[in-house]
This record gives sequence, C-alpha cells and structure tokens, in this order.
Amino acid sequence: MLDPSWLWALFTIIAAAAQTVRNATQRELTAKLGTVGATHVRFLFGFPFALVFLAGVMVALGQGLPRPPPMFWPWVVVGAVAQVGATLLMLAAMTDRSFVVVYAYIKTEPVQVALFGLVFLGDAVTPLLAAAIVTATAGVVMMAIKRDTPSSLMATLLGLAAGAMFALSAVGFRGAILRLDGSSYVMAATLTVVVGLMLQSVLLSFYLRLRNPGVLTVIMRAWRPSLSAGFMGALASQFWFLAFALATAASVRTLALVEVLFAQAISRFAFGQRTSLQEGAGIVLIVIGVILVLWAQ
Repeated sequence: MLDPSWLWALFTIIAAAAQTVRNATQRELTAKLGTVGATHVRFLFGFPFALVFLAGVMVALGQGLPRPPPMFWPWVVVGAVAQVGATLLMLAAMTDRSFVVVYAYIKTEPVQVALFGLVFLGDAVTPLLAAAIVTATAGVVMMAIKRDTPSSLMATLLGLAAGAMFALSAVGFRGAILRLDGSSYVMAATLTVVVGLMLQSVLLSFYLRLRNPGVLTVIMRAWRPSLSAGFMGALASQFWFLAFALATAASVRTLALVEVLFAQAISRFAFGQRTSLQEGAGIVLIVIGVILVLWAQ
C-alpha cells in the first residue's frame, strides 16, 4: 500500500498528465474560439464536473459542506483571477511558438512559487528543495534558450509572465485550502476547486458578454471538444488541489515539471516536432530536479 506521505506526489503526476492533455485540446480550440474563448472553455465546461466531484466526495465521506471562514475568500479570489490571467497568457504564447518550448518558458514557475509561498504562506524552502528547484528550472531554461526572432521574443515574455501568474495562482489556492483546516483535506481541496471554477466561469462569461458575445455562441456550438477540455481541466484541478493540501506549493510545482516531459511526447507524436540535443539535455536536468524534490520530501 502507498505510504500516505507520498500521496501528494501521486496526485501531482496525475494532475500533470491531465493538464497536458487539456492544454493540447485548448490549443486546438484557440483557432476556433480565440484566446479568451479557449480559456473560458476550461472553466465553463469544467465547473459541472467539479460539482459532480464534490457530490461524490460528500457521499463518500458522509459530510456536509463546510462553511468557509472569511479569510478563505481573498485567497481563492487571488488564485482564481491569477489562473485566468495565466491561461490567457499561455494560450497567446502557444500561437507563436513550439508547444514544448512555450511549456519550458512557463515552467520557470517553481522559482516564483517558492518565493511567493515563503512570503505569503510561510512555506519553508529547505536547501535540498532549493537545489531541486534550481536544477529543474535550469533544465527548463536550457530547453527554452534559442536564437529567437522578434516574434518569438514576444512568446518568451508571454510564457514567463504566464509562469509568474501560475505561481501566484498556486499559492492563492493553497492558501484557500489551508483556511478550511477543520475539514478533511479531500473536502477542502474539492470545495476550493468548485468555488474557484465558479468564480472563473462567472468572470469570463461576464467579460465575453460585454466585449464579444458572439464567442459564447461559438463556444456552445463547439461543445464536444469543449466538454473534453472542461473535463480534463476539472480533473487536473482536482488532483492539483489535493496535492496542495498535502505539500507546499513549491514541492508540488517542482514535481509538476514532469509535465514538460508529457508535453514533449505530445509535441513529438501529435504535432511532429523533433527534440533537439539541447532540449534533451534540459530534460535530463528536469528529471534530476524531480528526483531531488522527491528526496527532499
């Protein structure tokens, strides 16, 4: 039987795999729906699945919904808004650059997560965890460094900004989960997923209704691929939040760099993009960093 202290790692790997599939699906939807529309899909179509997950948890645990304390709300709002901004930036970057290289820019995130987690949550960064973050991030940077054209420079900046926003989102959601300390970690994580997706769905629906209402109609017409992206997004969020409930955001997001390896596989087999020797060396460093973060825990 799996040691409970390792559950966060299992949750993280499942979340990373689900998120990679979701991102690939969203990338294909961007051409039809635009950046904002494709971003909205993961939240709008993910919310009903999150409600199903919450109902399942309530039945399985035999518990009612906990009452979130006042300090839960600022954290979950920060996490929800930052994630919307991060997803928009990520999809915008992916329209101009190799799928796996954009992932590399975004995955400089663990450094910012460690800093934000230390400052806002008091999550300690041990020397071994710091070494893991630096090693894995060095691998990401090695994969990302290219002789860029002006257009790809914009993708670089967008990718780095997306990484910072994802870092702030991770810390915000972990802060919200920790405020539900009277509930089981499964209930706390699942309720936070539901509230976060609800806020994001309302926010983007309102924005699109004001700025481009036609996109909402197109989204509904593309419901089949949108449903798939929504389910994978909700599934990924569920496991990310379970991991955040058990380990620091820095540990989770550093281990999450295995997602770059999943993205590499999708880039190679789905989009026909080859892996260079430089990218291969970066992957080796990422693997070493992942081993170190597991050792640190």
